[in-house]
Amino acid sequence: MDYTNRLYFILHPNDALVASQLPPEDFAKHYTSGSSKFYRGKVIFAEIDSTYRHPFFRIEEVLSDLKPHEDGRPKSTKFISTYRTLEHIEISSIQHLYLATQEGHCIELQPGEYRNPHEEGFIRIYAEISPMRMLVLSDYDFDEFGRYVTDPENFKSAPKQFYTQVDLDIVEFLAEFEKNPFLQSPIESMHPSSLRDSFREIKQLPGKHTKGLCLDSSLDQVSYRLIRHGFMFAAGSESRFFAMPDLSEIEKNHYKFWRSM
Repeated sequence: MDYTNRLYFILHPNDALVASQLPPEDFAKHYTSGSSKFYRGKVIFAEIDSTYRHPFFRIEEVLSDLKPHEDGRPKSTKFISTYRTLEHIEISSIQHLYLATQEGHCIELQPGEYRNPHEEGFIRIYAEISPMRMLVLSDYDFDEFGRYVTDPENFKSAPKQFYTQVDLDIVEFLAEFEKNPFLQSPIESMHPSSLRDSFREIKQLPGKHTKGLCLDSSLDQVSYRLIRHGFMFAAGSESRFFAMPDLSEIEKNHYKFWRSM
């Protein structure tokens, strides 16, 4: 039986470019519920244009060896690279983005234009996913943050970055925290007092635009329901945005995914 050879870029929980003969839905299940490499948690991956080539990757060599098993089953994965992966992938070659729950339910996100207007002075929480993985507080908007974290003049930068924004009304949450010091944080690894102190620091210090909240983005502790806008790939002035569908749309068209978000 003939299978389509695909290139997948795993972005969470680890970085890896892999070749596979599985369609996206089966690839998601393979890593969450159907493999000896069982992983308990969400998986985020992208499909790369199968014609994409870069001298850093030995893609042709791997694809030539990507063959079905003797019993006819498709080859699930064959790793191409697990190091400096995003750095060597052209953002324009990223065709689709897939979000998978720990039960293996999967939805596809399409690339599009980011059009949300900038709100001056609005402070946001960003979850860096790949290659950097910090949880960051910032008054930069979605596009600005991507340019900032990929600026080579910035000491804490990478050539390219994949990230998202956590949907949390910080002012409202901190007002509730002042009333109830035992209020549970929406992100387990982020203590409300740390958020409060960091928020005040950005507000009070002119020229302060970012503040680290956590050494890890804690993405597995963030429900997909808390994703604001969607996901962004950034490389300086270049970006590629994948919008998160509305919850009502997900519930209607992807009910199993919606239940386990």
